[in-house]
Amino acid sequence: MSATIPQDILDALTDIAMPRLPTERSIRETVATRGFSIPIYRSEALVLGSGAAGLRAAVEMKRRDVDVVVATQSAFGGTSACSGSDKQTLHTANGSGRGDDFRAMAEALGAGGAMDEDTAYIEAVGSPRALSSLQFMGLPIPQDRLGGVLRYQTDHDEVGRATSCGPRTSRLMVQVLAKEATRLNVPFFNQTTGVRLLVDSGAGARCVGVVAMSPKRRTPDNPLGLLVFLSGSVVIATGGPGELYRDSVYPRQCFGSLGLALEAGLEAVNLTESQVGISTSRDGFPWNLSGTYVQAMPYIFSRDARGHERNFLADYYRTTQELASNVFRKGYQWPFHATRMLGFGSSLVDLAIIRETRAGRRVFLDFNRNPLPVPGDAEFDLGRLDPDVTAYLTNGGAMLERPLDRLRKMNPLSIELYKRYKYDITSDPLEFAVNNQHMNGGLAVDGWGATSLEGCYAVGEAAGTHGVTRPGGAALNAGQVFGTRCAEHVAARRDGCAARGPTPGLIDEAVGRILDVLNADSPLSVKSICKDVQNRMSDHAGVLCNAGDVKSALNAARALNETIRQEGIAYSGAPEALRALQWRQTALLSEGVLAVLAFYISRGGGSRGARTICAPDGDRVPEARLGALEDVRFVSERAEDRSEQIHVRFDAGTFACDARPIRRRDRDDKPFFERDWPAFLTGAIHYAVH
Repeated sequence: MSATIPQDILDALTDIAMPRLPTERSIRETVATRGFSIPIYRSEALVLGSGAAGLRAAVEMKRRDVDVVVATQSAFGGTSACSGSDKQTLHTANGSGRGDDFRAMAEALGAGGAMDEDTAYIEAVGSPRALSSLQFMGLPIPQDRLGGVLRYQTDHDEVGRATSCGPRTSRLMVQVLAKEATRLNVPFFNQTTGVRLLVDSGAGARCVGVVAMSPKRRTPDNPLGLLVFLSGSVVIATGGPGELYRDSVYPRQCFGSLGLALEAGLEAVNLTESQVGISTSRDGFPWNLSGTYVQAMPYIFSRDARGHERNFLADYYRTTQELASNVFRKGYQWPFHATRMLGFGSSLVDLAIIRETRAGRRVFLDFNRNPLPVPGDAEFDLGRLDPDVTAYLTNGGAMLERPLDRLRKMNPLSIELYKRYKYDITSDPLEFAVNNQHMNGGLAVDGWGATSLEGCYAVGEAAGTHGVTRPGGAALNAGQVFGTRCAEHVAARRDGCAARGPTPGLIDEAVGRILDVLNADSPLSVKSICKDVQNRMSDHAGVLCNAGDVKSALNAARALNETIRQEGIAYSGAPEALRALQWRQTALLSEGVLAVLAFYISRGGGSRGARTICAPDGDRVPEARLGALEDVRFVSERAEDRSEQIHVRFDAGTFACDARPIRRRDRDDKPFFERDWPAFLTGAIHYAVH
């Protein structure tokens, strides 16, 4: 393989070199409070997080002469830098003449429901600019010999808007953006985590900075390594809540900052909506098994504690052809979707895997064996596949005998990738499961990425810009589009807030709230909270849930948070103190998600996206070869819920939820140059989108 694929491409699977980051700023002032001497850093803008979305925001602000600083828990260690799939996708408008346009792409982005129409159109319109600027910075987007971008079809994508640099697209995006940030000399504070937003009510409830923690910077007079960043604008770009679920494919220690934001009173939206699919475990090498990994149609089997194998999918599908074809479709229908369990669809594969793992059996892919036959039916045969499967494999030149041969033909890098992480899928079966992969909800933002708190923005997975579903790769595009949008907004509206400083006593109060959580004598440990939260969320708020379990889980989450408020969390040293604060915020977020889910179900909300609302009186029942799956009888989604979003806010110790209509886009209001140019020239456009 190395004779045909350049070695630098192979090396990029694991070793994408990152630039040396610019040095952080020197300390110019300190504040003495609560027995701590804390350094203060001032800037016009602060970006929390160094993934693709955060780096885009920082780069675009710096280009507009905004004095911006980046603070990050782990530079090049987050989801953007460490996640991927067989062909990690970037989803942008297709200019190859396939009947695509911005309106069509916006419709596709919002097709799952519960997505603001203006947001969908903004992401569509901004996608060519995002793609071309990444190419300008050096992102190796594949092209044909005439310079056209190579495209393919991904999940929730009927046109073929997907493109990819291979398994590590987002890491390559981080690389080129980090190089640009370095060239622009953007200061970075690595190993620095925001732990509390500074909200100045004296300034009309405005975010004026962040209290952060950096254990490596601890000193005798600052034993926790606290820092204060005072900024006129704060951009939250810390990714999703990777530690919220036990069954997760996120890299370890990816907490995100949704709990931090909820604690400060910011509104969130669509917290019920997540993306879940098959992947290898983060206990080993966490990776999404989408695309060619399943389009190669490997044999999927389970193994019990005694080593006995089960061809368990044969209990669900009626014929070998139906079984193999739906395994193939998991390639571009990768996310679990409740309705795809019906009619012997592709999400019946996910359901079967979930039921096997809950029964205590481990599930594997075997690329050396074709799918075994359904009892009473013929053996697997390449001549007996559904038409869409046959057409794809034929076009890809992959009508080959073994799954391994088909995978090697369609995507040789996918084999080499696992080999580099000590998994040889050419000889050994690969263990996998159904895991939480992405939160589609997040902080509520307007068309510029501004949150409900003045001076605070959210981009990337921290922002709730998606609806119930999204096309594969739409998240990477959204982060680039809104990273640019928020930078434009910050540059247009900067007012020197950081130079004025916060209301006296604000920093002291924030540090006091932090110290209230930390109690060396508390009976609550980081480890116990982690286990409690993750098990509750995976077992009672995962793919399969019901009203009773959700209500019980919400009560348990409330009780945990009340205990944390009263007892605090035990810690030993600055690193564990940081983890204690992050788990306090994750526990708060778990209560928020459960509160929204309980609210949604109580209003008659049904199954959609990654969640199946099971009920004895449900109107839909998945069918399997052996009969109806009554234990998965579920409630259908209501049509009216597709045009609403559930907003939630934490206030006075409780979560308040309300359903609001999605923002509509006036489709008759078409741009007209002479009419609309003055609004651009005067900057009025930065006050026009809400």
